[in-house]
Amino acid sequence: MKKFALMGVAGFVAPRHIQAIKETNNELVAAFDPNDSVGIIDSYFPKTHFFTEFERFDRHLEKLRLEKDDPVDFVSICTPNYLHDAHIRFALRNNADAICEKPLVLNPWNAEKLMVMEQQSSNKINTILQLRLHPSIVALKEKIANQSNEKIHDIDLTYITSRGNWYYASWKGSLEKSGGICSNIGIHFFDMLIWIFGDVVKNTVHLMEHDRASGVLQLKNANIRWFLSINEQVLPESAKKNGKRTFREITIDSEKFEFSEGFTDLHTLSYKNILSGNGFDVSETLKSLELAYNLRHAKPEALTGDFHPMAKLPITNHPFFK
Repeated sequence: MKKFALMGVAGFVAPRHIQAIKETNNELVAAFDPNDSVGIIDSYFPKTHFFTEFERFDRHLEKLRLEKDDPVDFVSICTPNYLHDAHIRFALRNNADAICEKPLVLNPWNAEKLMVMEQQSSNKINTILQLRLHPSIVALKEKIANQSNEKIHDIDLTYITSRGNWYYASWKGSLEKSGGICSNIGIHFFDMLIWIFGDVVKNTVHLMEHDRASGVLQLKNANIRWFLSINEQVLPESAKKNGKRTFREITIDSEKFEFSEGFTDLHTLSYKNILSGNGFDVSETLKSLELAYNLRHAKPEALTGDFHPMAKLPITNHPFFK
């Protein structure tokens, strides 16, 4: 049984990590979050020591390590994106392996420096790239790998996940803290596409707004028109009629790629791989991190030539700056 500490336990994705720790028969001994809405812990690990102040959390882990000779083995990191870098370093300084949600960091050079720190320690940095474990996506990768390297696929990626005004008041609405739309909701799709269709050849950005982003991405074996949004107003009518607030669609050579099911256990599977020494390391995140960084710093170009159809939709004012 391995001992875990979790940072960001009040966050949206934390329950998946808590469940994964439980389902892999391990123990959550300590948790930290400045917010105290963490009753979810009771359903899994009611004896977990919980802290709202980082300094006390830090002291507790040090006490376990130095005074009781009972250190944590892993620190799971579900904190805001801009804090990942510091919290990974914190894990390594506590002689623990890190498990970090995506995006691992916001800037590629931060990831490179973490690799240096990892090499100087006896511990490992793992990142969650759960789409690489989805059965349908694994099958697609195998299918593409068995085809001619000369074939270029035409792909449309559309992902809309509605968010209310709270989003803009939180750290997620801050470009400096979240990395914006591409890092916050697009990074796992970009990682998946690069993993399957090869390295980035060229990218063009057509939109980079507070609530949406769009462009054309050329990979070694694919040309991809992509559109990401958190604005429910851009949902297709079919989704609205069915009361859906999320729309996820990928078409490959005009055929819909179905992967709407099979997400339930991917974090648990990620943890199983990490515990067996087969987690995804820092180097595997570099290409998608670099792409997301380049996208948010690119100057949007005019809608000419090829572009995602939804890029033409009317722009919506920021809810705080009408």
